[in-house]
Amino acid sequence: MLNNIATNQDYPVIDKSNDLYKRAQGLIPCYTQTLAKGPTQYVNGIAPKYLVKGKGSHVWDADGNEYIDFNMGIGPLILGYAYPAIDEAIRRQLDDGITFSLMHPLEVEVAEMLREIIPNAESVRYSKSGADVTSAAIRIARAYTGRSKILCCGYHGWHDWYVSTIALNAGIPEAVKDLTFTFSFNDIESFLLSIDDDIAAVILEPVVFEAPRDNILYKIAETCRERGTILIFDEMWTGFRMSNGGAQEYFGIKADMATFSKAIANGMPLSVLTGRRDLMQVLEDEVFFFTTFGGEALSLAAAKATIIEMKNKNVITTISATGEILKEGYNKIAAELSLDFTKAIGYSFRTMVTFDEKAGNPLELKSFVQQELIKRGILWSGMHNISYSHSIQDIEYTLSAYKEVLGLLKDAVRDNTVLRQIRGIPVQPTFRKTSGFNTKPRNQK
Repeated sequence: MLNNIATNQDYPVIDKSNDLYKRAQGLIPCYTQTLAKGPTQYVNGIAPKYLVKGKGSHVWDADGNEYIDFNMGIGPLILGYAYPAIDEAIRRQLDDGITFSLMHPLEVEVAEMLREIIPNAESVRYSKSGADVTSAAIRIARAYTGRSKILCCGYHGWHDWYVSTIALNAGIPEAVKDLTFTFSFNDIESFLLSIDDDIAAVILEPVVFEAPRDNILYKIAETCRERGTILIFDEMWTGFRMSNGGAQEYFGIKADMATFSKAIANGMPLSVLTGRRDLMQVLEDEVFFFTTFGGEALSLAAAKATIIEMKNKNVITTISATGEILKEGYNKIAAELSLDFTKAIGYSFRTMVTFDEKAGNPLELKSFVQQELIKRGILWSGMHNISYSHSIQDIEYTLSAYKEVLGLLKDAVRDNTVLRQIRGIPVQPTFRKTSGFNTKPRNQK
């Protein structure tokens, strides 16, 4: 009997998922291409490992079990799976071709659309992954300023200049590691202690979950202007979710460059670098940044259709309203159950459920909740990545499941049986960190 979106009798049968998992062992390092999709981020033994189908806000695993998905491809599916307008645009373009021997008109058309909605998009370049364009932005900043050091806050991809700041940095020369510095989000002192006149660029996620405080984004922008430092907004998450023009439009701050991916093409692989024309001019004859698939037409067709849909359907307002119902509903349930150790935080378009250590190991608490939600047909990794396809019925059902699961969690915490009740390997930690992260403050002169 397949599990569906209901209080199922048992946890889903995941035999086909586990068979694929065994076949991948030793063949695919870490089993996954994306850490957030991999087996360490789910209760291994209970959670499905492979998905084969998606429609709207629902997905089906390799064994045929159905779930409401709150991960949405780890962000890209802003409209939803198999969204008709996007799929039709892809099919139309597929009839004409995918990749060509010369440039395609969509390169110009999409760039013009982006210029209309993104505040700093005087110039536009395309690539395929977020790391591509963040790294291109860093190279441009270094070329333009003649400086080498970088100051960052947030997660910016897998390339050497950024990954040198985390623990998984083997294979990166020490000379590269000595060029990137970090500061803590919402900590202006951390920022001011880390910046100096040798910094080529400051790159940060303008929002992760915590809202900027005390005008910190404006203070960072002003400090960068004073020092001749390039300001780069990494808008992988805020782009096309916070507003159509991203965090720049939302906060009224124009960065020198900004990078986008995820939601821009509703799941198709596309990333975008936007910026000041004089700054991006170094791409003409000083900086090399070219890729074979940068102008691939299926993704550009999807991006064009996504932008049109976002504007015509008022998607931003809808996902914010939907997400707010879910966030406030979770917090109301937690309060009614007197669970002061858990809450949903963040902007309504993307919220995160947190667990306080005073109730136990946060990852074990998260694993317990995840396990029980999966039994009830909800695919959850602690986030609510809201899409336009999430219906009120999805939200109402999810809140009813939360009420059941948080009640069980309350009992398990009281009885000190949380770990004992987890039926697989609990969720493992990741390296992602945006606070307490000023690992290399500059030496004061």
